[in-house]
Parts: sequence; structure tokens; C-alpha cells
Amino acid sequence: MSARGCIIVSALLMIVVASLSTMIGATSVTFADLLAILQGELPADNPQRIIFLELRLPRVITAAMVGASLAASGVGFQGLFRNPLAEPYIIGASSGASLGVALVVVSGLQLSFFSLGATALMAIVGAVAVVMLVVAIASATSIQSASSLLLAGIVVSSMVSAIVSGLMFIFDQRAMVILSWLMGSLASAQWGSAALVTLFGGIGMTVIGLSARALDVYSLGDVSAQSLGLPLRRFRWLIIVAASIATAGAVASSGIIGFIGLIAPHLARMLVGAKHAVLIPLSILLGATLVIVADVLARTVIAPAELPVGILTAILGCPFFLWLLLSNARSEKGMQ
Repeated sequence: MSARGCIIVSALLMIVVASLSTMIGATSVTFADLLAILQGELPADNPQRIIFLELRLPRVITAAMVGASLAASGVGFQGLFRNPLAEPYIIGASSGASLGVALVVVSGLQLSFFSLGATALMAIVGAVAVVMLVVAIASATSIQSASSLLLAGIVVSSMVSAIVSGLMFIFDQRAMVILSWLMGSLASAQWGSAALVTLFGGIGMTVIGLSARALDVYSLGDVSAQSLGLPLRRFRWLIIVAASIATAGAVASSGIIGFIGLIAPHLARMLVGAKHAVLIPLSILLGATLVIVADVLARTVIAPAELPVGILTAILGCPFFLWLLLSNARSEKGMQ
């Protein structure tokens, strides 16, 4: 199948999955109900209409945009580090967001900004602040390359995660609130969270998408990219900021949902290759579909209770990650 065909099929699959997910739940919304709602035939107080418009639809949009944002960030970071095992949380966005949320929970902070609550706002601030710290540390090293960013990200993320663990230990009565957020969930998704992740994710995805050709050039190596006129420092900053903004919006809306930024780009790469002009949109569509499916499973597997989405993506992602490691190891042995 051609690259364009893969994108079209993936888009149709995402639409079908999203439509079906709005019908599945403790209270069913039939296809006939869905058509009646879309045509405006049901009254405002109809239970199915309320469930669809106020609960299911914003949740599906949030899930789709979270998956799309993480997938686009994954492509961006994998291109930036020239490493297929890189993912959106690699330079501290998730640990920074976790610290922001932990501080809100233990302090009881109450604030809002443009309809953003304290949790979402501090998650974004924490994610951006830690990423900027990582970039500052990497810039201060003698090695001006993607590897310095990677190493700085690992060190700072470990330190921030330790601080979060310390807060959970000290304020043990509130540890479960922090832990539930760390596991990732879409149970509290509303129109506000859908708007938040759409705004931040849209900005990040647009910038990464417009950088497709530059990512192809960058993949040739620093020397070749510079000889072709790509300003490396500015380009790295652009990808870091765009991917971090998209990731911050995703984690602020849903908590930490891991592995989507790793799985979706790899599935897309297997289907259409490494050319970013087709890799990025296909990854976005696959990421959105994966999170929607994971969310449906999360609210149906042990219904009426609900699993955190992050648990399901981890169950799916860990074997996938191990398979990637084994595949890379076999490829390296074959080249020797």
C-alpha cells in the first residue's frame, strides 16, 4: 500500500474507532441515538444526548489529541536524537509535570489562569521548567550535541522523580492522589481538557509537521546538515520547544500515558519508512487511535470500575520496547 493509502486508511480507522468509543460505556448510546443527536432531534435533557455531548465526546477528543500529541513528540525527539528508542518524556517533561502536580496536591494550591485549573497549570509550568533546565545544562557542557541533551535529561528526570517520591513519602495521606495522576487517566476529561490539549498539541504538531524536511536533512548527520544550510542550534531548539509544548499539554490533560510516543512512530515507520513528510501524519493518526482504544479498554475491562489508561499502555508498550531492543541488537549483529 502507498504512503498516501496508509494515511487515508489510518484516518478512516481513527474516525471509526472514535465513533464507536462514544457509544461504549455503562450507558449505551446506539447508532440511532448518535444520528439523532447529530441531527438535533433529541431534546437538551435527553440522557443519551447529555452523555454523548458532556461525557463521551470531550473524552474521545481528549484521548485522540493526547495520543496525537505524544506521537508527534515521539517523532520529533527520535529525529532530534537520531535514536528510534527516544520518546516524549526523555528530557524531563513528564517528571516536571509530575512535580508540578505533586506540589499542587501537597500544598492545596488554588489558582486558575484562562480557565486552567491549578493542576493543569502547574503540570505545564513544571514540564516546561524542567525541559528548559535540561537544555540549559546541556548547553553549558562542552559537548554541543543531542547526546548531551539526552544525558542531561536522564540526570534531571531522575532527580525530579526522586523529589516527587519524597513528597509522596512525607505527605503519605495524599500520595494516592499523586499516584493516580502519575498512572494516567482520562476519567476526568471535560471540554476544558480537550481544549487544552488541542491548543498545546496543535501548536507542537504544526511546528513538527512543518519541520519534516528539516528532520530529513538533520538525519544525515551534523556535518552534512550544516553543509546543506540547516542551522543546527536553532533547529534543535525549535524541535525541543515544539515537542515539549505538545507533551506538556498531553500530560496536563491526562497524566502520564507512556509508550505512545514510542509505539506509534515505530508502527508508522514500518508502514511508510522514515521520510518525515508521511511519517509524522501517520504517527499522529496511529497515536490518536491507540489512546482511544486504550481508553475504551480502560473503562470496560473491569466495568463498572475503571483502569488507568497508563497501565494499559505500559502493558502494551513494555513488550514492544523489548522487541525493539532485540530487533536492533539482531540488526547490529547482522551488520558486523
